[in-house]
Amino acid sequence: MDRIQGQAHPEAQPGGAAALPAPAPVVPARVVTLTAADFTLTVNPVDGSEIEPLRPGTRTGRPAKRDAAARSARDAAARPPVLPGAPATARPLRAREEELERLVRLLGRGRSVRLTGPAGSGRSALLDAVAAQCAGVAPDGVVRLSGYGHQQPAELLHTLYATVYEASDARPDRIELLARVRAIGAVVLLDDLEMGGAALDELLRATPECAYLLAATPDTRAPSDDSHVEEVFLGGLGKNDCMELLEAAVGRALTEAETAWASDLRFASEGLPLRFVQAAALLRQRDELNHTDEADDDEEPGVFEERPRDTAEVPLPTLAEAAAPAELLASRVSESARAALRIACALGGELPHHAHLPALVGDTHADSAVAELLDCGLLTPVGTRYRLASGVARQLEEVGYGDTAAEGARTAARHYAWWTGHASVNPQRVAAEADAVLAALGGADVVAAVLLARTAAPAFAASLHWEAWERVLRAGAEAARKAGEVAEQAYFHHELGVLALCEGRLDRARAELETSIGLRGALADKRGTVAGRRALALVADREAAEVAVSPPLRLEPPAASSAAGATTPALPRGSGASEAVTVARPVAGPPARPLARPVVGSAASSAASAPSAASEAVTRVVVPVTRRQEPPTTLSEVFEDAFPLSPKPAPVTVPEPVAGPAPDSGRRRRAMLVGAGALAVVALGTVVSLALASSDAPPPAQGPAVSTSPTRTAAPTAPGTSGNDPAPEPTDPAAAPPPESPAPGETAAPAPGRTPSRTPSRRPQPTAPQPPASSSAPVPPTSAGPTPTESPSASVVPSPTATATGTGTATATATGTGTATGPGTTGS
Repeated sequence: MDRIQGQAHPEAQPGGAAALPAPAPVVPARVVTLTAADFTLTVNPVDGSEIEPLRPGTRTGRPAKRDAAARSARDAAARPPVLPGAPATARPLRAREEELERLVRLLGRGRSVRLTGPAGSGRSALLDAVAAQCAGVAPDGVVRLSGYGHQQPAELLHTLYATVYEASDARPDRIELLARVRAIGAVVLLDDLEMGGAALDELLRATPECAYLLAATPDTRAPSDDSHVEEVFLGGLGKNDCMELLEAAVGRALTEAETAWASDLRFASEGLPLRFVQAAALLRQRDELNHTDEADDDEEPGVFEERPRDTAEVPLPTLAEAAAPAELLASRVSESARAALRIACALGGELPHHAHLPALVGDTHADSAVAELLDCGLLTPVGTRYRLASGVARQLEEVGYGDTAAEGARTAARHYAWWTGHASVNPQRVAAEADAVLAALGGADVVAAVLLARTAAPAFAASLHWEAWERVLRAGAEAARKAGEVAEQAYFHHELGVLALCEGRLDRARAELETSIGLRGALADKRGTVAGRRALALVADREAAEVAVSPPLRLEPPAASSAAGATTPALPRGSGASEAVTVARPVAGPPARPLARPVVGSAASSAASAPSAASEAVTRVVVPVTRRQEPPTTLSEVFEDAFPLSPKPAPVTVPEPVAGPAPDSGRRRRAMLVGAGALAVVALGTVVSLALASSDAPPPAQGPAVSTSPTRTAAPTAPGTSGNDPAPEPTDPAAAPPPESPAPGETAAPAPGRTPSRTPSRRPQPTAPQPPASSSAPVPPTSAGPTPTESPSASVVPSPTATATGTGTATATATGTGTATGPGTTGS
């Protein structure tokens, strides 16, 4: 008898004397040794898991696949458990012959199919029929998996590996896992699929020899276009099929009122088979309440004893009650079944195994409640367990079944904490209850959550259900932090670090282990600190091994000896390309082997004198350079080579077969120097020519103008004359002598009768004080305006060229800078 249901007391055993029960023996802690990738993992529930490198010679060979008998046992273990009591009658599959034939045909051809249908459309029943007809299609048989709660394909691949291969104590790394699952050829029935897109593509690519039948709801993400997955939609049943299903479930023919009621229900529910299974349960309960069932007196006592017995006839349910029948169905079941429904609502829809219900509910006959709820259509199978059917949890919570959720979750957490920590419980049984345990962990208080996580984590680790192991550890660490349990928090962080190390996540492993070591150091836990430091040393060794596999490269310019030690083929003459040699010397590692090609000529002697050059990797980079094939002969060619107007591609020439060494680079250097000198001569000649041309140019026709350079030398102006003084009498311009160019140090005076133009200046110039004009001086006529006079203080600084025009325009150009200043003229 299962220990959960209790054992008979020694006093009640036949032939046994009344004696005190013997004390229970002390059971040692459950310690399991596993192989995880390159490590040996020892799961210790007391002090934490210990990890060490796999010893040489202890690695197992390739695991063997299961035979036919083992596959049969495996298929039976993948089904929901057999419920106590009379076996339930199998419901026939109606109106699905066409879909069944198509699915079997596609799977027989090796195609993967996605079966899409709403919740309650009969996808699981159709998968059972497909499994029966595809038993001999693939060499590895039919594998049934559940995708409920799996968003990534990693855990599904590990489950597939553990199902096909006989490896109960080893968890391979990713490389070995992909190599093993690639050799699996089976028909995989994946129910309750929750992933799609890239995750589903990864699953399909990892197992190319498997044909998948994926059952999903319409709101599940669709596969990508490149996955080549066939699509089969599963809709509702027709009217006649719904009537036949209802009559078969009730066990009698329908009346006219029931037929009309069923027709309205079919229209409202779109022919979903689950709704008619629940409708059949409503009709059976109505017949029982109306005493129409003659076999009612033969019922097992204690099951329906609390059910009310009304003398009035119970009418048919309304259409609203038939569309959401959970409340009405729950009100007519036994008290233990209603208590099981409250536990399921507290656990988020997860119903514990029927063996746990007597302890959770407090009724010895509560294990039969599962069959009662399943017959009413309130439960649906999910893998190896049962859950509330679609929409049932919401309907029950609306009528108050969720009011005791906190108390129910705490009760379930304390029960599972006792059960999972018992040494007689198999880790595989704990893994089968993973969803219920996780649901209880999420709804319990922090104290019960820490206790449950502390006892359930080693069981999940030993069962190789590492996704549930990680979730339990993270929930336990958070609960321990809130509860202030520092020792338990250190344990959870240590286990998370060991898990990350086994999966190759070194950064996460280091962070978790350092946190655990710090917490245990604060508690003076010497033994736990030593275990954490050992695991942290493995992390450091693995990080160093990864660095040694791919050492960083240091780029350096080639040395003279190393450059001569490597033999490089000579570039053809006139190819228009130059080469750059880069030496990549690794930081650490053995020296490279010498070059296989023999060294020719002078390079051989250099290689012999520099033996270290063999350990360097020489990389030649050929850079195209645009230049002439022959040295320039004219001045324009030299100018064009030195200052190209636009880059031109190098001409394509056929390389000449030259067996000798490359041309000397001194010739090219001499040619460039000659070109640069010629260019300087040309520039100097151009400047001299422009200067001579400027001095011989004829004077302009008119316009007094003074052209000065930005640099000027200002001298004080002599008092007595100014730009405002009256001009002298005009003279004949023809009698005036022709202007001459002023010599250096002289001042060019403007021609009489003209007003010199002023060059604007960006900053104001100081004006010398002018003496007051005498009242007795005659005022000449001002028709021609004031005429500037030559000032002895004006100076001219030589500029590149000096040119004076006859109309009063002075242009200074010489090797220096020139400035012409005079009374009334401001130069800039």
